This record gives sequence, structure tokens and C-alpha cells, in this order.
Amino acid sequence: MAALGSHSILELYGCPHELLDDQYQVQSFLREAAVKARCQVLGELSHKFEPQGVTALVLLAESHISVHTWPEAGYAAIDVFTCGDNALPDTACNYLTRMFEARRHDLRRLPRGEGMPRLFQERRPVPVSGDADGSLTPA
Repeated sequence: MAALGSHSILELYGCPHELLDDQYQVQSFLREAAVKARCQVLGELSHKFEPQGVTALVLLAESHISVHTWPEAGYAAIDVFTCGDNALPDTACNYLTRMFEARRHDLRRLPRGEGMPRLFQERRPVPVSGDADGSLTPA
């Protein structure tokens, strides 16, 4: 059975400090990655830490794209989780790797919900019958 979703875990190394510490640039990268991945953006949220670092999230109809940055280490941890057959999570990952100017990256892909289609097919409604008082009980 096919998976319901794909979870890409992207680690970026050797990124410029100024890119990783710019809250608005980080949020812009995530938003554009979602568009390039053919996803529908539902909302956005970000937070700038002191003295440095950014956490950002783009909520998608297909799930989410998130990042947490460590500018002092030149490192970003990114999740691209999409559901359905139309999204292009690899496109989002490639775009983010380029935009953050990573010298090196590591990408791992995890299928999500592989067993769910089979479970949906096996699930059958429980027959019920009405009692005299109108309540329903399993037959």
C-alpha cells in the first residue's frame, strides 16, 4: 500500500549566519518552498530568539514545513511533511538547500501512514438495531 504522506527531514550545514538569523528571510524561504512544492499555505508563524536563532512554521493544507536555526553553528533543521499525491516535498527541500546556501546537507525521507489504506479498507460499520427506548445497540 502507498503511504499517506512523506516526511522529509533536511539538515543543512555551513549556512551563512546572517541568513539563519533573519526571521523575515527565513519565513519567506519557507513560504516560497511551499509554493514551489505545490502546497496550499494556511498560515505562518515565526519567532526570533535572542541573541540568535529562528523557529518558523508554514502550516499547509497538506501538513507543514518547519525550521529551527542555529546561526552560531551555521545549521538549520528542517521538516517538510506533506500528504497526498500532488505535493512535491523534494522540490521544497532542494529550494531550501539553495536558499540557505548550505555547503552540505543530509536528507532523509520517511513514509508516513503506510498501513492506513489497508486499515481503511478493512474497517466495516458495526450493524446496530433500535431498542424500544430509541437507543441503539450493536446487533
